[in-house]
Amino acid sequence: MTLLPRKNCAALAALLAVLAVSATAAEKLLLLDDRVVERADRVRLRVGEVTKHPANPLFGEDRPWEVRYDNVYVNVAYDEATGEYHAWYSPFIVDELTTGTPPERRAAVRYHSTPTREMGLCYATSTDGIRWRKPELGLIEFNGSTANNLVRRSVHGAGVLHDPLEKDPARRYKVFGGEQIPGRPRRFEVAFSPDGRRWAPPIVCPEIGVTGDTHNNALWVPELGRYVGLTRRWLGGQRLVMRAESADFTRWSPAVEVMRGDDVNQTYALVMFPYGGVYLGLLMIMNQQTDRVHCELAWSPDTLLWHRIDAGRALIPNAETPGAYDWGCVYAGTGPVVRGDTVQLFYGASNGPHTGWRDGFLALATLPRDRFAGYVAGAEEGTLVTRPIRLGGGPLTLNVAAPAGAVTVEVLDADERPLPGYQARLEAVDGLRVEPRWAGGADLAALRDRTVRLRFRLRQATLFACDLP
Repeated sequence: MTLLPRKNCAALAALLAVLAVSATAAEKLLLLDDRVVERADRVRLRVGEVTKHPANPLFGEDRPWEVRYDNVYVNVAYDEATGEYHAWYSPFIVDELTTGTPPERRAAVRYHSTPTREMGLCYATSTDGIRWRKPELGLIEFNGSTANNLVRRSVHGAGVLHDPLEKDPARRYKVFGGEQIPGRPRRFEVAFSPDGRRWAPPIVCPEIGVTGDTHNNALWVPELGRYVGLTRRWLGGQRLVMRAESADFTRWSPAVEVMRGDDVNQTYALVMFPYGGVYLGLLMIMNQQTDRVHCELAWSPDTLLWHRIDAGRALIPNAETPGAYDWGCVYAGTGPVVRGDTVQLFYGASNGPHTGWRDGFLALATLPRDRFAGYVAGAEEGTLVTRPIRLGGGPLTLNVAAPAGAVTVEVLDADERPLPGYQARLEAVDGLRVEPRWAGGADLAALRDRTVRLRFRLRQATLFACDLP
Protein backbone atom coordinates (compact mmCIF):
# COMPACT_ATOMS: atom_id res chain seq x y z
CA MET A 1 0.00 0.00 0.00
CA THR A 2 1.19 3.50 -0.77
CA LEU A 3 0.70 6.43 1.55
CA LEU A 4 -0.88 9.04 -0.68
CA PRO A 5 0.41 12.62 -0.48
CA ARG A 6 -1.52 15.33 1.29
CA LYS A 7 -1.14 19.05 0.83
CA ASN A 8 -2.37 20.40 4.14
CA CYS A 9 -1.66 20.09 7.85
CA ALA A 10 -4.32 17.39 8.29
CA ALA A 11 -1.63 14.88 7.28
CA LEU A 12 0.15 15.36 10.61
CA ALA A 13 -3.07 14.83 12.56
CA ALA A 14 -3.81 11.68 10.60
CA LEU A 15 -0.30 10.33 11.16
CA LEU A 16 -0.66 10.86 14.90
CA ALA A 17 -3.99 9.03 14.77
CA VAL A 18 -2.32 6.08 13.03
CA LEU A 19 0.38 5.88 15.71
CA ALA A 20 -2.12 6.14 18.55
CA VAL A 21 -4.50 3.50 17.23
CA SER A 22 -1.77 0.97 16.49
CA ALA A 23 -1.42 0.04 20.17
CA THR A 24 -5.11 0.11 21.04
CA ALA A 25 -7.29 -2.94 21.51
CA ALA A 26 -10.06 -3.48 19.00
CA GLU A 27 -12.83 -6.04 18.85
CA LYS A 28 -12.38 -6.43 15.10
CA LEU A 29 -9.01 -6.31 13.41
CA LEU A 30 -9.27 -5.89 9.65
CA LEU A 31 -5.88 -6.90 8.33
CA LEU A 32 -6.15 -4.43 5.47
CA ASP A 33 -5.54 -1.77 8.16
CA ASP A 34 -1.80 -1.15 8.34
CA ARG A 35 -2.20 0.00 11.94
CA VAL A 36 -2.86 -3.69 12.70
CA VAL A 37 -0.10 -5.42 10.68
CA GLU A 38 3.48 -4.49 11.53
CA ARG A 39 5.28 -6.96 9.31
CA ALA A 40 4.27 -9.08 6.33
CA ASP A 41 6.66 -11.47 4.60
CA ARG A 42 5.97 -13.55 1.46
CA VAL A 43 2.30 -12.57 1.48
CA ARG A 44 0.35 -10.02 -0.53
CA LEU A 45 -2.69 -7.95 0.37
CA ARG A 46 -5.38 -8.69 -2.22
CA VAL A 47 -8.97 -7.54 -2.61
CA GLY A 48 -11.69 -10.07 -1.94
CA GLU A 49 -13.86 -11.84 -4.50
CA VAL A 50 -17.42 -10.67 -4.97
CA THR A 51 -20.32 -12.67 -6.37
CA LYS A 52 -22.58 -10.93 -8.86
CA HIS A 53 -26.24 -11.69 -8.24
CA PRO A 54 -27.82 -14.04 -10.80
CA ALA A 55 -30.81 -11.68 -11.13
CA ASN A 56 -28.58 -8.89 -12.50
CA PRO A 57 -29.35 -6.44 -13.92
CA LEU A 58 -32.00 -5.57 -11.34
CA PHE A 59 -33.63 -2.74 -13.31
CA GLY A 60 -32.85 -0.43 -16.21
CA GLU A 61 -34.01 2.61 -18.14
CA ASP A 62 -37.69 1.73 -18.37
CA ARG A 63 -39.44 5.05 -17.72
CA PRO A 64 -39.84 8.07 -20.06
CA TRP A 65 -37.87 10.28 -17.62
CA GLU A 66 -35.04 7.75 -17.41
CA VAL A 67 -33.49 8.85 -20.68
CA ARG A 68 -29.92 7.79 -19.91
CA TYR A 69 -28.72 6.30 -16.64
CA ASP A 70 -25.13 7.22 -17.40
CA ASN A 71 -23.40 6.27 -14.08
CA VAL A 72 -26.58 5.77 -12.01
CA TYR A 73 -24.89 7.15 -8.84
CA VAL A 74 -27.10 4.98 -6.66
CA ASN A 75 -27.48 5.41 -2.89
CA VAL A 76 -29.06 2.48 -1.05
CA ALA A 77 -30.19 2.32 2.58
CA TYR A 78 -31.82 -0.55 4.44
CA ASP A 79 -34.37 0.09 7.19
CA GLU A 80 -34.01 -2.60 9.86
CA ALA A 81 -37.33 -1.62 11.45
CA THR A 82 -39.44 -2.08 8.31
CA GLY A 83 -37.29 -4.53 6.36
CA GLU A 84 -37.35 -2.22 3.35
CA TYR A 85 -34.63 -1.02 1.01
CA HIS A 86 -34.64 2.57 -0.21
CA ALA A 87 -32.69 3.70 -3.27
CA TRP A 88 -31.99 7.11 -4.77
CA TYR A 89 -30.43 7.19 -8.23
CA SER A 90 -29.59 9.86 -10.79
CA PRO A 91 -30.52 9.46 -14.47
CA PHE A 92 -30.36 12.16 -17.07
CA ILE A 93 -34.02 13.06 -17.44
CA VAL A 94 -33.33 15.40 -20.36
CA ASP A 95 -30.81 14.41 -23.01
CA GLU A 96 -31.91 15.53 -26.45
CA LEU A 97 -29.13 13.69 -28.25
CA THR A 98 -30.31 10.38 -26.79
CA THR A 99 -34.01 10.96 -27.36
CA GLY A 100 -33.33 12.30 -30.85
CA THR A 101 -31.11 9.44 -32.00
CA PRO A 102 -32.86 6.06 -32.44
CA PRO A 103 -30.74 3.03 -31.50
CA GLU A 104 -30.40 1.95 -35.11
CA ARG A 105 -28.70 5.26 -36.02
CA ARG A 106 -26.31 5.51 -33.08
CA ALA A 107 -23.43 3.65 -34.70
CA ALA A 108 -23.10 6.55 -37.13
CA VAL A 109 -23.42 9.33 -34.49
CA ARG A 110 -20.82 10.18 -31.85
CA TYR A 111 -22.33 10.57 -28.41
CA HIS A 112 -21.45 13.80 -26.59
CA SER A 113 -22.82 15.86 -23.74
CA THR A 114 -24.99 18.87 -24.51
CA PRO A 115 -25.77 22.07 -22.55
CA THR A 116 -29.43 21.04 -22.31
CA ARG A 117 -28.78 17.81 -20.44
CA GLU A 118 -30.46 17.69 -17.02
CA MET A 119 -30.01 15.13 -14.28
CA GLY A 120 -32.72 14.27 -11.79
CA LEU A 121 -32.97 12.25 -8.60
CA CYS A 122 -35.31 9.24 -8.56
CA TYR A 123 -36.53 7.04 -5.71
CA ALA A 124 -37.26 3.31 -5.58
CA THR A 125 -38.08 0.75 -2.89
CA SER A 126 -37.68 -2.99 -2.41
CA THR A 127 -38.40 -5.61 0.21
CA ASP A 128 -35.57 -7.93 -0.84
CA GLY A 129 -33.05 -5.75 -2.69
CA ILE A 130 -33.74 -7.67 -5.91
CA ARG A 131 -37.23 -6.71 -7.06
CA TRP A 132 -37.64 -2.92 -7.08
CA ARG A 133 -40.68 -0.68 -7.28
CA LYS A 134 -40.61 2.82 -8.77
CA PRO A 135 -43.62 4.51 -7.12
CA GLU A 136 -45.62 7.33 -8.70
CA LEU A 137 -44.98 9.99 -6.04
CA GLY A 138 -46.82 12.95 -7.54
CA LEU A 139 -44.09 15.37 -6.44
CA ILE A 140 -42.09 16.61 -9.44
CA GLU A 141 -43.39 17.64 -12.83
CA PHE A 142 -41.92 16.01 -15.92
CA ASN A 143 -43.40 16.69 -19.35
CA GLY A 144 -46.64 17.96 -17.82
CA SER A 145 -47.18 15.10 -15.36
CA THR A 146 -46.18 14.28 -11.78
CA ALA A 147 -46.92 10.55 -12.20
CA ASN A 148 -43.29 9.57 -11.72
CA ASN A 149 -40.73 8.65 -9.07
CA LEU A 150 -38.73 11.86 -9.30
CA VAL A 151 -37.88 13.63 -6.03
CA ARG A 152 -35.49 16.31 -7.35
CA ARG A 153 -34.57 17.98 -10.62
CA SER A 154 -31.39 19.74 -11.71
CA VAL A 155 -29.06 18.06 -9.21
CA HIS A 156 -25.98 16.18 -10.41
CA GLY A 157 -24.43 13.17 -8.67
CA ALA A 158 -26.56 13.47 -5.54
CA GLY A 159 -25.25 11.68 -2.49
CA VAL A 160 -28.18 10.91 -0.17
CA LEU A 161 -27.41 10.52 3.53
CA HIS A 162 -29.91 9.14 6.03
CA ASP A 163 -28.78 10.76 9.28
CA PRO A 164 -30.40 9.07 12.32
CA LEU A 165 -28.40 11.31 14.68
CA GLU A 166 -30.02 14.47 13.29
CA LYS A 167 -32.20 16.11 15.95
CA ASP A 168 -34.27 18.17 13.51
CA PRO A 169 -36.83 15.84 11.84
CA ALA A 170 -36.94 18.10 8.79
CA ARG A 171 -33.22 17.45 8.17
CA ARG A 172 -33.18 13.68 8.75
CA TYR A 173 -32.23 13.10 5.10
CA LYS A 174 -29.51 15.12 3.40
CA VAL A 175 -28.35 15.62 -0.18
CA PHE A 176 -24.76 16.52 -1.02
CA GLY A 177 -24.40 17.24 -4.72
CA GLY A 178 -23.91 19.55 -7.65
CA GLU A 179 -26.50 21.99 -8.93
CA GLN A 180 -27.02 21.55 -12.67
CA ILE A 181 -29.59 23.93 -14.13
CA PRO A 182 -29.39 24.01 -17.94
CA GLY A 183 -28.08 27.34 -19.14
CA ARG A 184 -26.52 28.32 -15.80
CA PRO A 185 -23.01 27.82 -14.37
CA ARG A 186 -22.75 24.74 -12.16
CA ARG A 187 -22.55 25.17 -8.40
CA PHE A 188 -22.47 22.95 -5.33
CA GLU A 189 -25.53 22.56 -3.11
CA VAL A 190 -27.05 20.70 -0.18
CA ALA A 191 -30.71 20.01 0.65
CA PHE A 192 -32.77 18.51 3.48
CA SER A 193 -35.81 16.26 3.75
CA PRO A 194 -37.86 14.62 6.50
CA ASP A 195 -38.46 11.42 4.52
CA GLY A 196 -36.08 11.30 1.54
CA ARG A 197 -38.89 12.17 -0.87
CA ARG A 198 -40.06 15.71 -0.14
CA TRP A 199 -37.07 18.04 -0.28
CA ALA A 200 -36.74 21.63 0.89
CA PRO A 201 -35.23 24.17 -1.54
CA PRO A 202 -31.48 23.62 -1.94
CA ILE A 203 -28.81 25.71 -0.25
CA VAL A 204 -25.93 26.72 -2.51
CA CYS A 205 -22.43 26.17 -1.06
CA PRO A 206 -19.99 28.06 -3.31
CA GLU A 207 -17.26 27.91 -0.66
CA ILE A 208 -16.60 24.25 -1.49
CA GLY A 209 -15.12 25.49 -4.74
CA VAL A 210 -16.06 22.58 -7.03
CA THR A 211 -19.02 21.81 -9.29
CA GLY A 212 -19.68 18.28 -8.04
CA ASP A 213 -19.81 16.47 -11.39
CA THR A 214 -19.26 13.01 -9.87
CA HIS A 215 -20.94 10.80 -7.26
CA ASN A 216 -20.76 13.18 -4.33
CA ASN A 217 -21.26 11.64 -0.89
CA ALA A 218 -21.08 12.67 2.74
CA LEU A 219 -21.28 11.21 6.24
CA TRP A 220 -20.90 12.13 9.89
CA VAL A 221 -17.42 11.39 11.25
CA PRO A 222 -17.69 11.13 15.05
CA GLU A 223 -13.92 11.20 15.59
CA LEU A 224 -13.84 14.67 14.04
CA GLY A 225 -17.25 15.84 15.24
CA ARG A 226 -18.00 17.01 11.71
CA TYR A 227 -19.59 15.98 8.45
CA VAL A 228 -17.16 15.02 5.72
CA GLY A 229 -18.01 15.15 2.03
CA LEU A 230 -16.16 13.70 -0.95
CA THR A 231 -16.43 15.24 -4.40
CA ARG A 232 -14.19 15.92 -7.40
CA ARG A 233 -12.42 18.61 -9.35
CA TRP A 234 -10.55 18.79 -12.63
CA LEU A 235 -6.94 20.02 -12.73
CA GLY A 236 -4.75 19.89 -15.80
CA GLY A 237 -6.86 17.16 -17.38
CA GLN A 238 -6.79 15.08 -14.19
CA ARG A 239 -9.77 14.02 -12.10
CA LEU A 240 -8.97 14.51 -8.41
CA VAL A 241 -10.86 13.26 -5.35
CA MET A 242 -11.62 16.24 -3.10
CA ARG A 243 -12.70 16.43 0.54
CA ALA A 244 -14.60 19.11 2.52
CA GLU A 245 -15.82 19.38 6.13
CA SER A 246 -18.81 21.00 7.84
CA ALA A 247 -20.14 21.26 11.38
CA ASP A 248 -23.76 21.83 10.28
CA PHE A 249 -23.94 20.49 6.69
CA THR A 250 -24.63 23.97 5.31
CA ARG A 251 -21.31 25.82 5.66
CA TRP A 252 -18.36 23.88 4.26
CA SER A 253 -14.61 24.22 4.15
CA PRO A 254 -12.98 24.60 0.74
CA ALA A 255 -12.46 21.19 -0.82
CA VAL A 256 -8.88 19.88 -0.77
CA GLU A 257 -7.30 17.03 -2.69
CA VAL A 258 -7.04 13.63 -0.99
CA MET A 259 -6.41 11.26 -3.89
CA ARG A 260 -5.36 11.19 -7.52
CA GLY A 261 -4.45 8.56 -10.06
CA ASP A 262 -2.28 9.07 -13.12
CA ASP A 263 -2.78 10.32 -16.66
CA VAL A 264 -4.22 6.98 -17.81
CA ASN A 265 -6.01 5.66 -14.72
CA GLN A 266 -7.89 8.57 -13.19
CA THR A 267 -9.82 8.70 -9.91
CA TYR A 268 -13.36 9.32 -11.12
CA ALA A 269 -15.27 8.95 -7.85
CA LEU A 270 -14.76 7.72 -4.28
CA VAL A 271 -17.68 6.72 -2.05
CA MET A 272 -16.85 6.06 1.61
CA PHE A 273 -18.39 4.32 4.61
CA PRO A 274 -17.30 3.27 8.12
CA TYR A 275 -16.55 -0.41 8.58
CA GLY A 276 -14.69 -2.39 11.22
CA GLY A 277 -12.83 0.51 12.78
CA VAL A 278 -11.72 2.09 9.50
CA TYR A 279 -13.27 4.01 6.61
CA LEU A 280 -13.50 2.02 3.41
CA GLY A 281 -13.74 3.62 0.01
CA LEU A 282 -15.11 2.25 -3.25
CA LEU A 283 -12.89 3.93 -5.80
CA MET A 284 -13.95 4.26 -9.42
CA ILE A 285 -10.99 4.28 -11.81
CA MET A 286 -11.49 5.53 -15.37
CA ASN A 287 -9.03 4.25 -17.95
CA GLN A 288 -8.44 7.03 -20.47
CA GLN A 289 -7.28 4.57 -23.11
CA THR A 290 -10.10 2.01 -22.95
CA ASP A 291 -12.80 4.51 -21.87
CA ARG A 292 -14.02 2.00 -19.29
CA VAL A 293 -14.51 2.37 -15.51
CA HIS A 294 -13.87 -0.23 -12.83
CA CYS A 295 -14.25 -0.23 -9.03
CA GLU A 296 -11.28 -0.69 -6.69
CA LEU A 297 -10.95 -0.61 -2.89
CA ALA A 298 -9.33 2.00 -0.67
CA TRP A 299 -9.18 2.60 3.08
CA SER A 300 -8.54 5.44 5.49
CA PRO A 301 -8.08 5.69 9.25
CA ASP A 302 -9.90 9.03 9.39
CA THR A 303 -11.22 10.14 5.93
CA LEU A 304 -8.11 12.34 5.57
CA LEU A 305 -5.43 9.98 4.35
CA TRP A 306 -6.46 7.37 1.78
CA HIS A 307 -4.63 4.22 0.70
CA ARG A 308 -5.42 2.20 -2.42
CA ILE A 309 -5.55 -1.55 -1.83
CA ASP A 310 -4.26 -3.86 -4.56
CA ALA A 311 -4.20 -0.99 -7.04
CA GLY A 312 -5.14 -2.03 -10.54
CA ARG A 313 -7.24 -5.01 -9.42
CA ALA A 314 -11.01 -4.49 -9.32
CA LEU A 315 -13.12 -5.27 -6.27
CA ILE A 316 -16.21 -5.29 -8.52
CA PRO A 317 -14.81 -6.44 -11.88
CA ASN A 318 -16.27 -5.55 -15.24
CA ALA A 319 -17.67 -8.30 -17.41
CA GLU A 320 -15.22 -9.70 -19.95
CA THR A 321 -17.75 -10.00 -22.78
CA PRO A 322 -18.30 -6.76 -24.76
CA GLY A 323 -21.91 -5.66 -24.57
CA ALA A 324 -22.66 -7.42 -21.29
CA TYR A 325 -24.64 -5.28 -18.83
CA ASP A 326 -21.52 -4.26 -16.84
CA TRP A 327 -18.79 -4.63 -19.44
CA GLY A 328 -18.27 -0.91 -19.97
CA CYS A 329 -18.53 0.77 -16.56
CA VAL A 330 -19.01 -0.12 -12.91
CA TYR A 331 -19.96 2.66 -10.48
CA ALA A 332 -20.38 1.44 -6.90
CA GLY A 333 -23.12 3.10 -4.89
CA THR A 334 -22.96 4.41 -1.37
CA GLY A 335 -23.33 1.82 1.33
CA PRO A 336 -22.90 -1.03 1.63
CA VAL A 337 -25.85 -2.86 3.14
CA VAL A 338 -24.73 -5.49 5.66
CA ARG A 339 -27.27 -8.20 6.46
CA GLY A 340 -26.07 -11.04 8.62
CA ASP A 341 -22.87 -12.41 7.17
CA THR A 342 -23.41 -10.90 3.72
CA VAL A 343 -22.22 -7.52 2.46
CA GLN A 344 -24.36 -6.17 -0.38
CA LEU A 345 -22.71 -3.80 -2.84
CA PHE A 346 -25.21 -2.14 -5.17
CA TYR A 347 -23.71 -0.58 -8.26
CA GLY A 348 -24.51 1.22 -11.45
CA ALA A 349 -23.54 -0.71 -14.56
CA SER A 350 -23.40 0.01 -18.27
CA ASN A 351 -22.84 -2.10 -21.35
CA GLY A 352 -20.78 0.45 -23.26
CA PRO A 353 -17.81 2.77 -22.71
CA HIS A 354 -18.04 5.88 -20.58
CA THR A 355 -18.18 8.50 -23.32
CA GLY A 356 -20.14 6.44 -25.83
CA TRP A 357 -23.64 5.16 -26.33
CA ARG A 358 -24.58 2.80 -23.51
CA ASP A 359 -27.51 1.38 -21.62
CA GLY A 360 -27.47 1.67 -17.83
CA PHE A 361 -28.68 -0.64 -15.07
CA LEU A 362 -28.76 -1.23 -11.33
CA ALA A 363 -26.84 -4.33 -10.27
CA LEU A 364 -25.77 -6.13 -7.09
CA ALA A 365 -22.59 -7.85 -5.97
CA THR A 366 -22.15 -9.59 -2.62
CA LEU A 367 -19.19 -10.34 -0.39
CA PRO A 368 -18.86 -12.46 2.76
CA ARG A 369 -18.57 -10.49 5.99
CA ASP A 370 -15.21 -8.70 6.43
CA ARG A 371 -13.74 -10.14 3.23
CA PHE A 372 -13.04 -6.85 1.49
CA ALA A 373 -9.32 -7.65 1.40
CA GLY A 374 -6.95 -10.16 2.96
CA TYR A 375 -3.35 -11.34 2.98
CA VAL A 376 -2.70 -14.20 0.57
CA ALA A 377 0.06 -16.80 0.74
CA GLY A 378 0.78 -19.44 -1.89
CA ALA A 379 2.66 -22.73 -1.63
CA GLU A 380 5.56 -20.94 0.06
CA GLU A 381 4.73 -20.15 3.68
CA GLY A 382 4.19 -16.48 4.49
CA THR A 383 4.17 -14.67 7.82
CA LEU A 384 2.18 -11.82 9.39
CA VAL A 385 2.99 -10.17 12.72
CA THR A 386 0.59 -7.69 14.30
CA ARG A 387 1.45 -4.54 16.15
CA PRO A 388 0.97 -4.70 19.94
CA ILE A 389 -2.67 -5.19 20.92
CA ARG A 390 -4.34 -5.42 24.31
CA LEU A 391 -6.51 -8.49 24.78
CA GLY A 392 -10.04 -8.29 26.12
CA GLY A 393 -10.23 -11.81 27.51
CA GLY A 394 -12.62 -13.35 24.99
CA PRO A 395 -11.87 -16.05 22.42
CA LEU A 396 -9.99 -15.28 19.21
CA THR A 397 -11.77 -16.07 15.95
CA LEU A 398 -10.34 -15.79 12.46
CA ASN A 399 -11.91 -14.93 9.13
CA VAL A 400 -9.84 -17.19 6.94
CA ALA A 401 -10.06 -19.07 3.64
CA ALA A 402 -7.71 -22.04 3.47
CA PRO A 403 -9.74 -24.95 2.07
CA ALA A 404 -6.57 -26.59 0.74
CA GLY A 405 -4.02 -24.91 2.99
CA ALA A 406 -3.09 -24.21 6.59
CA VAL A 407 -2.75 -21.40 9.10
CA THR A 408 -0.66 -21.43 12.28
CA VAL A 409 -1.37 -18.75 14.87
CA GLU A 410 0.82 -17.89 17.85
CA VAL A 411 0.43 -15.42 20.69
CA LEU A 412 3.66 -13.51 21.39
CA ASP A 413 4.60 -11.08 24.09
CA ALA A 414 5.25 -7.44 23.17
CA ASP A 415 8.90 -8.34 22.39
CA GLU A 416 7.80 -11.15 20.01
CA ARG A 417 8.65 -14.04 22.33
CA PRO A 418 6.16 -16.93 22.04
CA LEU A 419 3.91 -17.47 25.05
CA PRO A 420 3.94 -21.16 26.05
CA GLY A 421 0.71 -22.97 25.27
CA TYR A 422 -0.64 -20.34 22.85
CA GLN A 423 0.02 -21.97 19.50
CA ALA A 424 -2.60 -23.50 17.20
CA ARG A 425 -2.65 -24.95 13.69
CA LEU A 426 -5.66 -24.91 11.41
CA GLU A 427 -5.83 -27.04 8.27
CA ALA A 428 -8.41 -27.18 5.45
CA VAL A 429 -10.58 -24.42 6.94
CA ASP A 430 -12.79 -21.79 5.32
CA GLY A 431 -14.96 -19.78 7.67
CA LEU A 432 -15.87 -16.35 8.96
CA ARG A 433 -15.43 -17.27 12.64
CA VAL A 434 -12.84 -20.02 12.95
CA GLU A 435 -11.68 -20.42 16.55
CA PRO A 436 -8.16 -21.82 17.09
CA ARG A 437 -7.74 -24.57 19.68
CA TRP A 438 -4.65 -23.76 21.70
CA ALA A 439 -2.09 -26.43 22.46
CA GLY A 440 -2.62 -27.87 25.92
CA GLY A 441 -6.06 -26.26 26.27
CA ALA A 442 -4.80 -22.75 27.03
CA ASP A 443 -7.40 -20.01 27.44
CA LEU A 444 -7.02 -16.41 26.27
CA ALA A 445 -9.00 -15.30 29.32
CA ALA A 446 -5.79 -15.77 31.31
CA LEU A 447 -4.20 -13.01 29.19
CA ARG A 448 -6.94 -10.43 29.75
CA ASP A 449 -5.64 -6.84 29.50
CA ARG A 450 -2.18 -8.07 28.52
CA THR A 451 -0.41 -6.45 25.55
CA VAL A 452 0.59 -9.08 23.02
CA ARG A 453 1.26 -9.64 19.35
CA LEU A 454 -0.20 -12.27 17.05
CA ARG A 455 1.91 -14.12 14.52
CA PHE A 456 0.30 -15.97 11.63
CA ARG A 457 2.01 -18.43 9.32
CA LEU A 458 0.01 -18.96 6.11
CA ARG A 459 0.28 -21.54 3.35
CA GLN A 460 -2.21 -21.57 0.49
CA ALA A 461 -4.46 -19.40 2.61
CA THR A 462 -6.03 -15.96 2.81
CA LEU A 463 -6.45 -14.24 6.17
CA PHE A 464 -8.95 -11.37 6.24
CA ALA A 465 -9.67 -10.40 9.84
CA CYS A 466 -9.58 -11.35 13.53
CA ASP A 467 -12.24 -10.85 16.17
CA LEU A 468 -11.14 -10.30 19.77
CA PRO A 469 -14.27 -9.81 21.90
